[in-house]
Amino acid sequence: MPFGTPPSGGPLSRTRTRLSASSLTKYLRCPKQFFLGNKLGLSSPKSIYQVLGIALEDSICSILMSRPVSINSLEGLREWCYNLADEEAKHCFQLGKENWDSTIWQNTEQSWEDVDVEELARKIKNGLSLFLEEVENCYNSNGGPYLEQFRKGESPFRIPSPAWGEEPVFPIADKVRNFGMRSWSKDETITWKKGGQPVTWDEAWEIARPWVKDPRVHQPQRLFHPDGWAAGELDLVLRWDGNIRLIDIKSGNPSSKFAESLIHQLNFYAWLWHETHEKQIVDGIEGWYLDNSVRTQYEVPSNLEMAKLGKKYKKIHREMLDLGEGPVKFPDDYPEPCKKSAGCFWCSFGEKDLEQESDFLTNLEQIEVKISPPSQKIGEIQSRINVKGRFTGQWGPLPNHYSEPVLGAMVSVSGTQITVEESEPNSFPKLHDYSDGEVMITNALPGVWRGNSRLYLDHKSEIISLKEDNIESTNNLELTRIGLMRTRANVEGVVISIAKRNGVRLDEKPWAMVNLHIWDGSHVAEVVAFGSSITNQITELSPLDRIKIVSAELGWRSSLPQLRIDQRSTRLTKID
Repeated sequence: MPFGTPPSGGPLSRTRTRLSASSLTKYLRCPKQFFLGNKLGLSSPKSIYQVLGIALEDSICSILMSRPVSINSLEGLREWCYNLADEEAKHCFQLGKENWDSTIWQNTEQSWEDVDVEELARKIKNGLSLFLEEVENCYNSNGGPYLEQFRKGESPFRIPSPAWGEEPVFPIADKVRNFGMRSWSKDETITWKKGGQPVTWDEAWEIARPWVKDPRVHQPQRLFHPDGWAAGELDLVLRWDGNIRLIDIKSGNPSSKFAESLIHQLNFYAWLWHETHEKQIVDGIEGWYLDNSVRTQYEVPSNLEMAKLGKKYKKIHREMLDLGEGPVKFPDDYPEPCKKSAGCFWCSFGEKDLEQESDFLTNLEQIEVKISPPSQKIGEIQSRINVKGRFTGQWGPLPNHYSEPVLGAMVSVSGTQITVEESEPNSFPKLHDYSDGEVMITNALPGVWRGNSRLYLDHKSEIISLKEDNIESTNNLELTRIGLMRTRANVEGVVISIAKRNGVRLDEKPWAMVNLHIWDGSHVAEVVAFGSSITNQITELSPLDRIKIVSAELGWRSSLPQLRIDQRSTRLTKID
């Protein structure tokens, strides 16, 4: 089972509160980098290497899903798949260029003109050469333990290795529209020999083919921790010889500045497999480098080490959740100094570190931000409030604006009906435990959605039943009058980062969002626009542009304010 059924999550079952391999390795490299990039969500200029890394991996997976026909030698297989690599490199180049051209914030020091199709083909072939080593080993092992099972038309695996000639496996098949009416398969079949005969090279390729992320499957193909707080997406899973080996593909080489994170990433995958496969220990963890065709192998953690890793990851996850509260002061003294590791783009802002700081950050530091009415300082945005009332209804889990299933309820406060909702999936799972009697809701996050006031609850919120034995504990809490609850914000400042994402939901409906960050010289806040609220005015913004936003809806993400653009009531103006 290289992937599982997605639990609660967003359009692609991603949340900022779930531990992943990328968030873990970033946190281990530099907690400050993690907070600014993952928790606050600041993006940085996208590089060509980021674009090509994804495209190269997809190209290799596409070739691995192909089936050779009547090829009876290793060199014949090599020639066949290398020819596919030459064609796939052109496709990789074109898709990468489209991705690069659509990127709002590019690394201006790089040019797509420097990308070479032959270099892409070389890297794809390097990845294929590593797989051909597996094919050769499979051939020399006479097909391994599953040869006769394959020849009978049976798959030894619950989720088979995807192939263009076979129907794809979806994590949630009933969400796929018109599934039975589609023609998924290309005309690629495998001809198996009769039982008892020596394995052929065609068969060795087919048996050795790893599980890869199927590009036809729009749903998340990830492993999810049973408790929902961790998830990971594998690149390749080799299993032809009866052993489970997890492979991560890297477009660079072992001397890369990010290479030190590979062992942490693979250990995380091995632990996640252990947690999702009845405590099974995988037989190998490897990194495949495309730049020089190097296979880097690591020792798999033992059962005892798995238990220690679980405690370590849970502790790190809790530390991640506790980072940051309310409007973020920027720059500010962070609890831990920057470790000046790979990927530290924002860490040096305000530190005047000429060796580390980019020209962009140097220019940003020199900008003086002035605020005019009706704008307020971002740092003055109301965060935690306390209210007293009585629950009058409950529902869910139902989708929020991110299509994440969250619990909801209605509470009557001084005669006014207010919606109460989890700020993110599983952020307050006990919401429905308080249906009777008067309660006090403490440390709630005030906000609004589509014109209706809301109270968002997270792991720092609390609901106290106002029974006689609990009244004393609430005497010193200051209540917020509903009429004074701030649900919108007027802000002004400089755009310091911007990015656009799009894709399809579990049910194949398209989604799109733009998130940017506005800095008023003291604090920074995230601003998001969804779907039809994404206008040309927004997508044409660039970092260092000055803007004013009036009547943005106040929401919350990971305990930090998130201002939402409502096309009906929010006004955004670019200031020249």
